[in-house]
Amino acid sequence: LVSLLLIGIAAWGIGFGLISSFRVVGVAIAVGIFLFFIALVGLIGAVKHHQVLLFFYMIILLLVFIVQFSVSCACLALNKEQQSQLLEVGWNNTNSARTDIERNLNCCGFRVFDLNETCSSDCFRSRQCQPCAPIIEEYSGMVLRFVGGIGLFFSFTEILGVWLTYRYRNQKDPRANPSAFL
Repeated sequence: LVSLLLIGIAAWGIGFGLISSFRVVGVAIAVGIFLFFIALVGLIGAVKHHQVLLFFYMIILLLVFIVQFSVSCACLALNKEQQSQLLEVGWNNTNSARTDIERNLNCCGFRVFDLNETCSSDCFRSRQCQPCAPIIEEYSGMVLRFVGGIGLFFSFTEILGVWLTYRYRNQKDPRANPSAFL
């Protein structure tokens, strides 16, 4: 479900022109496809009662849990100053994201509006733009809390999946011949 949601959100962002960076969309789609294949491995392992597939599913799901739990905690633990520093580093290192932000939020520059720089925003023509930092910082705190909470929720469902896989993996296959174990 999460994998299809990631793929759908990435396609929606490209379709409506909200995101023009192929790297961002490519990473979201790649992670979605990876999670889809991991879920498929778990499903096939459970249906076939295949011990090796269930073991690999359990290990990969545990690794995904560790990464997702760490990222979720980091999203929830960032204070305003750390968010601001992170946003400024991102602003200085990406050109396509900067253009998308300026166009979608109707702002120019990060901390100050400079008339000598080029800007793809509509307000640049009238020369009455505000800087992007206050607008982005307002949204970033809300988005980080939302993403951190959703990530934390799904990380605990993943650890439940690891536990259930461990329990199911150690059971006998009900279709197996009982006299074969004697």
